[in-house]
Amino acid sequence: MRPLAVIGNVNVDLILGPTAPWPRAGTEIIVDHDELRVGGQAGNSALAWDALGVDFEISANVGNDQFGLWLRDAFGDRAARWPVTAERTTLSVGITHPDGERTFFTTHGHLPRFSLADVLSVLDGAQLSGGYALLCGAFLTTELTRDYDAFFDWAHGHGISVVLDTGWPPDGWTEHNCALTRTWLAHCDCALLNEVEATTLAGLDSPAEAAVALWRSMPEGAILVVKCGPDGAVAIGPGGELVSVKAPVVTVIDTIGAGDVFNAAFLAALAGDRPLAACLTAGVQVASRAISTLPRLYGGLPEIRDEFA
Repeated sequence: MRPLAVIGNVNVDLILGPTAPWPRAGTEIIVDHDELRVGGQAGNSALAWDALGVDFEISANVGNDQFGLWLRDAFGDRAARWPVTAERTTLSVGITHPDGERTFFTTHGHLPRFSLADVLSVLDGAQLSGGYALLCGAFLTTELTRDYDAFFDWAHGHGISVVLDTGWPPDGWTEHNCALTRTWLAHCDCALLNEVEATTLAGLDSPAEAAVALWRSMPEGAILVVKCGPDGAVAIGPGGELVSVKAPVVTVIDTIGAGDVFNAAFLAALAGDRPLAACLTAGVQVASRAISTLPRLYGGLPEIRDEFA
């Protein structure tokens, strides 16, 4: 397999729920489920790779508190060179709802301090040559985001393909955030967007039409994927052929990190030089498995494990 790395936001997730409707102010309710776990886009993708038995590198930072120590311990030797920032570790409290959706409350914490220098202190460009680097959490890692152009130059200078999943901007998809993302796409070899992100950026209602429009703004040979939740996924790659796969029908338990799990499985298959349709299938199948199991499972389906053998 080609080398894989993920760069971006690792934080603590405290998951509580389910609850509906939203409680009135000043009241207290009891929920059935709680879970304290590694979170953030980069963290979720890394955990999925680890569960699938895929080798990878991860570049992140942590705060200088007990949560920071806990996150580093979760990744063992892979976190040995992670910088420790003089901030409290970012915490997300996720409130789940009966339909499987969720609402997040997130602190700024350590993530805005994550920088390009931090990335380069962890990753070895020569070792990652010929592989894929997943760049995520763009709107949370403020210092790194300012240096995205320099990161693109570094990656491409080492023959590393850049994969982008921006995540959701805290202030929404403003004109500024849309314009900024389009600028990044022009330098990316692959983009993994959800349906709302893609249609908003393209200004089109159809995920397939949005995929084509955004792909045309990317470098030659690029791949653009639109994740459509229960409707599966659609992608366009070299040659301009549109590929789509359906998602299996599952009973949803927890959708938190579903897109990040998809990213991990898709890229693992891509790093194994699988056809685009097979990569989409891997992403959809593994993500569907993850959101329908508690405790969460990733590679329980033999046909999915075969993708990474």
